Amino acid sequence: MNLTRKIILFIALAANLVAAADVVTYPADPGVETLDDFTVAVRQSGGEWQPVAVYPVRVDEVRGTKHCVETASMAYFDFDGKVEVSVKYNKGAIDSARVRPLSSKIAPAVSGDIVTFTLDRPSNLSVEVNGDIFHNLHLFANPLDARRPSAKEIKRAGKKGSKLVYFGPGVHKLPDDVMHIKSGQTVYIDGGARVYGMLVADSVRDVRFYGRGEVHPRGRGEGIYIKRSRNVDVNGLIVTQIPVGGCDSVSITNVKSISYYGWGDGMNVFASNNVRYDSVFCRNSDDCHTVYATRKGFNGGCSNIVMENSTLWADVAHPINIGLHGSAAELGLDAAPDTITGLLYRNIDILDHQERQLDCQGCLTIVSGDNNLVKDITFDNIRIDDIRIGRLFDIRIAMIKKYCAAPGGCIRDILFKDVTYNGNRAEVSFIIGYDPMRRVSGITFDNLVINGVRISDDMPGKPKWYKTGDMARIFIGEHVDGVVFK
Repeated sequence: MNLTRKIILFIALAANLVAAADVVTYPADPGVETLDDFTVAVRQSGGEWQPVAVYPVRVDEVRGTKHCVETASMAYFDFDGKVEVSVKYNKGAIDSARVRPLSSKIAPAVSGDIVTFTLDRPSNLSVEVNGDIFHNLHLFANPLDARRPSAKEIKRAGKKGSKLVYFGPGVHKLPDDVMHIKSGQTVYIDGGARVYGMLVADSVRDVRFYGRGEVHPRGRGEGIYIKRSRNVDVNGLIVTQIPVGGCDSVSITNVKSISYYGWGDGMNVFASNNVRYDSVFCRNSDDCHTVYATRKGFNGGCSNIVMENSTLWADVAHPINIGLHGSAAELGLDAAPDTITGLLYRNIDILDHQERQLDCQGCLTIVSGDNNLVKDITFDNIRIDDIRIGRLFDIRIAMIKKYCAAPGGCIRDILFKDVTYNGNRAEVSFIIGYDPMRRVSGITFDNLVINGVRISDDMPGKPKWYKTGDMARIFIGEHVDGVVFK
């Protein structure tokens, strides 16, 4: 099929999809690889079933200390209102099935080799059959896409006067594996599109990355990289990694980051301000999300970083990691200390954390290094599943020679509100200062619940000679002031 005819057919299809308006699916282009572990369909309640394309996605299973790449499944569609979802398991009998996050309270029905359930709101989900989390179905049920360009805009894309860069269904390989986006441009990657390479917003402003398709290198690396830029919006896409460095005013919404290779961090923040994440999904082979100060050539601290309504799954390392890197390592010990302040994490599900390195454990981690001052951070309504290997909290001022040139400055004024954990595999958590000048202070746990037990300073059954942290398996060490359990 020639390109002109393909575009005309797609424009007609897009018009029909918009007209339907309640369920939108994206058929797989013949050039895009699919996977048949699952057969997925969706419909309005009582309506006709619509097939949903299922794609392969690689994830990282660590066995012992070895990284082993496994192939899981991924599917996506858009909807409004209420829909029924059917997932047929094509690899054998179903003994058990669950849909996570568990907070979604989706109770799937199983009949033979088919799992069904109902959705009444957009959700980023993991459908797991027989307890298999490495060959699961990542199901991204998106809201309807209000940012889709019109048929006229798509037809004009790439022509003089158009600021739209459009990738339609099918496989696209970027020349030299990189495309640099200009100020004012909008990149739209449609459902069913797979872009191989990296899209870079470097020293630009007013840039948009929209769509439902995928963008990632063929091997390891960033799908979208936002550098030294301002007013950048990313919505709806599927990527490997999407770091933000030296930026101001960046919004990342309903973006899914999945990686399988070493150092495969998902959503890094380096020396940036006013970065907001909403409804993102991260399954990564290293940290899902980090906030660092001076790092990788980006200089300065971080402020006003928000992540909410999101799901984090760390196959390796941390779901959230704050504070490790700063100016001492990159600019020398005489550099002015960096400050990381004003961070908010709200309504977050943590599905897993698996890390044997004791210096790198922690679902909610604030490890200050490189003279950094870390302060004013809130974790609100955080739900943690039964992680495989790791600890719940790691709050330390540390000198980790592999990563830092100096210990951190101090950590203060941290609030953990409505944090729950259900499981029995979490290791001992840490709250530890460094010396009399490099202290941890003002740590408040408000309604910390572990396996249904509320941990508080006046909880029943706590011996008077115990620290409250002992009841939660939190070691509170030296040079720590003002730890309160409410």
